[in-house]
Amino acid sequence: MSCFLINSSLGKKLVMSISGCFLVLFILFHMAMNIVAIISPDAYNMICEFLGANWYALAGTVVLAGGVLIHFIYALILTMNNYKARGTQRYAVTVKEPGVSWASKNMLALGVIVVVGLLLHLSHFWAKMQLVELLGGHESEVCGKMVAATDGAELIRLTFSQWYNVVLYLVWFVALWFHLTHGVWSMLQTVGWANDTWYPRLKCLANIVATIIFLGFAAVVVVYYLQSVCPCCNGAC
Repeated sequence: MSCFLINSSLGKKLVMSISGCFLVLFILFHMAMNIVAIISPDAYNMICEFLGANWYALAGTVVLAGGVLIHFIYALILTMNNYKARGTQRYAVTVKEPGVSWASKNMLALGVIVVVGLLLHLSHFWAKMQLVELLGGHESEVCGKMVAATDGAELIRLTFSQWYNVVLYLVWFVALWFHLTHGVWSMLQTVGWANDTWYPRLKCLANIVATIIFLGFAAVVVVYYLQSVCPCCNGAC
């Protein structure tokens, strides 16, 4: 079984699909959690405190990091194999997919942007929250202000009060949208669902999932930025 997953092209795609499914489910959870920050900053901070430097949160972080690493490594391996076998045609699909042809041809580049965005996100949030607690601290400096490691809402507010962070994150979310429109469809195709009947359904599902994730994350960024530049958006007027 292990040889099949490592040496077989189908096995590698299966690992990509399983790890991708895991990451999509986590992204949906993370997006839902972030939306709470719009509805109730206090409730969001309660979630942040619950998911601090606790053993279950740390275990989840390790599993998540492993999933990202496996997904990215197998993406590199598959891309290199595809280059050797078919030149610049990176992903072979059994059904022509005009709507996301650009994404399908640029999955690795989109993946790199997603990973760079992830590193930026970790530096802005994880390094100032869970990592601070792991190192025995309680606060971190953000935009010249000391913020408690459990005050996620304030950290979001300060981070997205800077316009360049807003732009960087929106670019990241757009790349993630393109990556998911093809990735979710390709993930389901690997298990054999991309026939004439299921193809339009899977394409629609991939677009819906990607759009929900994009809108959910972007809403938090935009709302908090508008609150920082317009007091009326924060209910001050």
